[in-house]
Amino acid sequence: MADMLNVALSGLRAFQTALNTTSNNISNASTPGYSRERVDLSAQPGQGVAGLTVGAGVSVAGISRYSDDLLSAQMRSASSSYSRLDAYADKAGDLNNLFSDSTTGLTASLQDFTNALQSVANTPADTSARQTLLSQAGGLVTRLQSYQAQLDQTDADVNDQLRADATSISSIAQNIAQLNQQIAVATGSGNTPNDLLDARDQQLANLAALVDTSVVKQDDGSVNVFIGKGQPLVVGGQASQVVAQTDQFIPNRVTLAFQSSSGTMDITSSLSGGSVGGLLDFRSEMLDPERNELGRIAVALTDVTNAQHQAGQDLYGDMGGAFFAVGGVEVLGGKGNTGSATLSATRTDTGQLTAADYILRYDGSNWQVQRTDTGAAVAYTVGSGGALQFDGLSVAVSGSAQAGDQFMVQPTSGAIDGMQVLITDPSRIAAAAPIRTAAASGNTGTATISDGEVLDAGNAALRSPVTIEFDGAGNWQALDSTNAVLASGAYAAGGNIDVNGWRVQVSGQPAAGDSFTVSSNVGGTGDNRNALKLAAVLNQGVLTGGSESLDAAANRLVSTVGVATNQANTNRDAQKIIYDDSSSAVDSLSGVNLDEEAADMLRYQQAYQAAAQMISTAQTLFETILSAVNS
Repeated sequence: MADMLNVALSGLRAFQTALNTTSNNISNASTPGYSRERVDLSAQPGQGVAGLTVGAGVSVAGISRYSDDLLSAQMRSASSSYSRLDAYADKAGDLNNLFSDSTTGLTASLQDFTNALQSVANTPADTSARQTLLSQAGGLVTRLQSYQAQLDQTDADVNDQLRADATSISSIAQNIAQLNQQIAVATGSGNTPNDLLDARDQQLANLAALVDTSVVKQDDGSVNVFIGKGQPLVVGGQASQVVAQTDQFIPNRVTLAFQSSSGTMDITSSLSGGSVGGLLDFRSEMLDPERNELGRIAVALTDVTNAQHQAGQDLYGDMGGAFFAVGGVEVLGGKGNTGSATLSATRTDTGQLTAADYILRYDGSNWQVQRTDTGAAVAYTVGSGGALQFDGLSVAVSGSAQAGDQFMVQPTSGAIDGMQVLITDPSRIAAAAPIRTAAASGNTGTATISDGEVLDAGNAALRSPVTIEFDGAGNWQALDSTNAVLASGAYAAGGNIDVNGWRVQVSGQPAAGDSFTVSSNVGGTGDNRNALKLAAVLNQGVLTGGSESLDAAANRLVSTVGVATNQANTNRDAQKIIYDDSSSAVDSLSGVNLDEEAADMLRYQQAYQAAAQMISTAQTLFETILSAVNS
């Protein structure tokens, strides 16, 4: 009876443990990160009786978790990718909303300015039309600066999120290290610390949502965690930190550094995945390029408007002045520079400007120029005074640079900050051309002369009177007011005649003695020729080597942001499906199914009751034997 009782007691204890485990599963059915547990039962070694082996009952070999390292790794990878795309798409949507609005967007704002210029061209002497133009110009500048401010705020938001994420990464790393220590101790003592393993898996999942990780399991049950390009964030019970620090060039920008016992190393460029990777990718792939592109458009708008406006004449009869002012090129020195060199940069050719920033490094004898967006080396020439010339820029170096010194050159990112309308008096709008042409009243030929165009608004003799005479033998000559010959040549119908900074064309057949005059446009208040040219500036090829107009550049910027945003949303939605599938795979294995647990509870309950009945039976049999012996 003793063996029967022991067998029944072993079953009672085993199924009580099974019931407790099932109860624990049910209680944690909604607990995040909890892995369903099962009781592992094993038969106890049998006993030999009369040449036979009789079973000795059951024992609990352990309590195992329903988990799979491969499925968990796949889920972390999917989570990291989804978090990256989600963060990217969220920020991209902000930019898309900023630029694409049909009434306040970039292309709409530029069109409003063009329409106001056209109104001045339609009624050049109308003060109200001129005042409207100044208001629209001021509104355009305000709109561009509001874009800049919102981009700066987005940059600041990214900085704040990176700081928070860096703190979270370091905190999670510390938690994993502590759990590693506890798990190693428990594993070493022969226990299976399921709750600790669940807690660590949850921490690893939280970390993967922030940054892409690589997890390597160790023999003692601990895990080593790596980020970036193999930086060891957690090794056993030791955790390093990820900290936010100021960018080496840009004072108001945050980068991330890996901090360990051996020192601090910037890892911003090596981080990928998770919300951190998404924010960094957004900043480098969308925020910086589009801010630079917006500044490039502002520079081009300023240059072409000023150039054309300065070629016109205002209501006072004066040559037009600069219409807009724009911010200059920014040069930022590296924090680690040891030399005394300072760099200053100017724009020399708007058509050659790019939307990139540049890093200039001194190797001890020569400068190296590199684009920040692609990392590509940039060839340069050395101009007068030793200035480095490349991509529409001239960079002058003064002082003495030391090997390793480096500078960041930002050609357009700060342009809008310094932008303003320089004209306040509506009468100062140069809507008229400064010259006029006329045919002599006695001309007998069929020749006609064009209205003329200004080539060099700074020519001192631009508006001085000039007479163009034809000798009938196929030649012409240009004479000043003293009959001095300024220029001459063989006549070609429609050919250019350039004198004193202007250009005209004579067409048809002039007769001998025919002449034309080019003189100052005195009293030309109703002249709209320069206003018409100003209204056409958005369609002139001024960017990308003269192949792209302002209007095309603005449309391309808006389109680029829109396409990138749609692509980001599509990629995020697709990755969400992959993430949900991987999560479902983990849940199907590790998650608690209440129906299954109810069935297990009923099965274990019946087994428990059967074991209890065996004990009662053993007791009855023992009492029967005692009663028979006593009788």
